[in-house]
Amino acid sequence: MTGIFPGGVAVSDLEVYDWEAADGCRSGSPHLHTASSEGYVVIAGSGAVQTLSAAGFEERPLTPGDVVWFSPGTVHRLINHGDLRLLVVMSNAGLPEAGDAVLTFPAEVLDDPDAYAVAVALPTGEGRAAAARARRDLALEGFTVLRAGGAEALARFHERAVRLVRPRTAQWRAQWETTVVAETARVDAQLTALAAGEPGLMSAASVTRIAPTSPERSYGMCGRLHTWQWAAAPPRDSEAFA
Repeated sequence: MTGIFPGGVAVSDLEVYDWEAADGCRSGSPHLHTASSEGYVVIAGSGAVQTLSAAGFEERPLTPGDVVWFSPGTVHRLINHGDLRLLVVMSNAGLPEAGDAVLTFPAEVLDDPDAYAVAVALPTGEGRAAAARARRDLALEGFTVLRAGGAEALARFHERAVRLVRPRTAQWRAQWETTVVAETARVDAQLTALAAGEPGLMSAASVTRIAPTSPERSYGMCGRLHTWQWAAAPPRDSEAFA
């Protein structure tokens, strides 16, 4: 049994922030992912997800049982109308935790990697909630500009996001090869065995169970969350990207 969740994905249990923002909505921090797709399975409460993509600005309601997902480059912001809780499913087994996310901070922050690193980080002790809320508010400032600027503004944000994450891509590729690519190769070998009439990996069948990374919910970009650290994935470099 590999240390990767089936399909080479990562999952988290998210309670969306209920902090009121400047526009009157209770929400998480708007952001995008540069290489990973993300999906939501709504398990409780109600709310909405606001997105900026090639289709422009859209808002979709979220109620229990709803499933929605989006591709890399889609800016998304979760809105909490009341007790919104989601199961979040991410592709690429750990890349989001390795910095694949870029928050929609104002341009002057995005253009300065050091300023971005300061703005996105959370303290290790007390004050995490206040820092997470301030980070959300700063991201909302940039999101408001993006929403008003249309396709051209989104394209400029994509360019800034690429510049920020480019230094990480070699690390990401190594991580992707040892997780998602390895899982794909495992399935390929198993299909070959089955086609030859052999049990293949079935002879080594096993079960894996792990506990959440921490008994307490951490402060992520969109809310308080439980995560699970798969054995084959490296440690998080920052909870800022949860």
